[in-house]
Amino acid sequence: MRFIKSKKRLLTLLVILVFGTLIFLLGLGSTGLVDETPPLFAAAGRAMSESGDWLTPKVNGILRFDKPPLIYWLIGLFYSLPKNEVWDSFGTISARLPSALASLFLMLVIGDTIYCWPQSGEKKTFSPIVASLGFALSPLIIIWSRTAVSDALLCGMLGISLLLLWRRMASDSKDKCNSPWIFLGLAILTKGPVAFVLAALTITTFLFCQKDWKSLLIKINPKRGLLITVIICLPWYVLELIKEGKPFWDSFFGYHNFQRYTSVVNNHAEPLWFFIYIMIIGSLPFTPFLFHGIFEAFNDFKISLKKGCNISESLFIYSLCWLFSVFTFFTISATKLPSYWLPAIPAAAILISNSFTKLQNQKKAFSYLWIINLLILFGFSIAFFLSNIWLGSINDPEMPNLASELLSSGIILKARLFFFAFSFIGLIFLVIRSKNILFYLQIFLFFGQLFLMSPIRILADNTRQVPLRNISKLILNSRQGSETLAMIGIRKPSLHFYTKQIVFYESSAEEGVVNLLERFKFDRRINFQDKPNYDNESFLIVIDEYSSREEHWSNINHQKLGVHGIYNLWRIKKSDLEAQAINLQSDGFESNWRSKQVEKF
Repeated sequence: MRFIKSKKRLLTLLVILVFGTLIFLLGLGSTGLVDETPPLFAAAGRAMSESGDWLTPKVNGILRFDKPPLIYWLIGLFYSLPKNEVWDSFGTISARLPSALASLFLMLVIGDTIYCWPQSGEKKTFSPIVASLGFALSPLIIIWSRTAVSDALLCGMLGISLLLLWRRMASDSKDKCNSPWIFLGLAILTKGPVAFVLAALTITTFLFCQKDWKSLLIKINPKRGLLITVIICLPWYVLELIKEGKPFWDSFFGYHNFQRYTSVVNNHAEPLWFFIYIMIIGSLPFTPFLFHGIFEAFNDFKISLKKGCNISESLFIYSLCWLFSVFTFFTISATKLPSYWLPAIPAAAILISNSFTKLQNQKKAFSYLWIINLLILFGFSIAFFLSNIWLGSINDPEMPNLASELLSSGIILKARLFFFAFSFIGLIFLVIRSKNILFYLQIFLFFGQLFLMSPIRILADNTRQVPLRNISKLILNSRQGSETLAMIGIRKPSLHFYTKQIVFYESSAEEGVVNLLERFKFDRRINFQDKPNYDNESFLIVIDEYSSREEHWSNINHQKLGVHGIYNLWRIKKSDLEAQAINLQSDGFESNWRSKQVEKF
């Protein structure tokens, strides 16, 4: 019997692994990096690999204290693998693998947890797969798990830590398990103190509703666990503080943590109810089942406050506390971003599986929820059939022909057919009242995202990133005597990533001309592989076509070396730049690059 259970468990995990591999890893390196943030992470990780300095992240010759080093270490590790330039020609596999693998691992832990601890009322073996797919098919997870930033890695490390902590509380084993605290330490090394705060809020809220909270606290052994966490995460912070001192303290703790939480940074101000929107979007198209799962878990929560509960059947209550903790913490935050919701999505997926379980015996609720869900699917279908109306409203200066390219590529037609079929199949399953309709539609959605997402990624790459890669190749072929390089107008960190050169980013305003001249004189920096010749009589600039029409730029004598997409490559003599800067200064324009900090990475 134990062998049969073990075999079923292995088979379940194998199915989840296949789904996860196709969702997160298939075609991971088929497109280039997407501006603006991913190239910064990729460049910092690659710089560690090339320079051998694994302590301090650097991008474009500037210290980067945006995030702790784990994401950079992992990216740098993949860049260090033999023949990396052969199997990773765009440099995107190495940059994206930490995010993809973290989500894949978390997906497996979600499925395994529900398999090993089936909750009250569960009779169907599909529940572990439903929960895992509920996580992996979230639109936010699909996007961020294939993006070279730290959000998916934080979600993975923190999610695994929280699930292992619950498993420890639910287990009858007396073995001491340190793995939850190891993953918590890694989460803190991924994005800082926020990981500890979210974990503490989740555990505290959960223990609050448990009558035997003291015994549960003993099981997870926080004194020993926190010591392990501190041993893992603290050394880097101490060493960096010793090495860099006040700049590290002010940038990492002051700006990227305290200031982001207490004030609006980079214009990311959103209303108080912002994360209600994101919660709805993050679980589409199965959001009604998330709210039903929350409702059912809240009822269980109220019962546990009065009577207590069997801890091995408290996973849904625990997930409710987890979701509530993330929602509350980031709702209070002044700066709000959609990616902040990622740590809550594993809990949301488990609550969706709660709805799947409870609906097996709730015929009335079953009908109502599926009617609402079918209306959502029909809404998507109608939106794509009416795409000719809203496609015209797309106005992206970097992709001026996007609407016509979407139509000519056939992607819109595919989306129409898919969502119509999706709605029709859902209607059929509702009519025959299949209790596994959620699982079957998840499978259909899985194939649908494979069908649609790959051509969408390739189209976006061709229209947005290929011109930047081509202009980067042109720079490498045109550069003379280690000329300095600048980018004017639209700021694209991928230009630094692909050229491996120091790039001075400046605005297209009049002050940008004055700033650029002064920066060549005073803002001198070096990269590991690039040592610009600041005394060269000429320099190169990449300027977008909108900025190139500005009179204060177009009037500068320049040699046009090439055009790719909306980007022009010019060679300019520094004497001509200086003459234009002097003219603008006489008109009252002054430099502001020191206070503006255009390149605050």
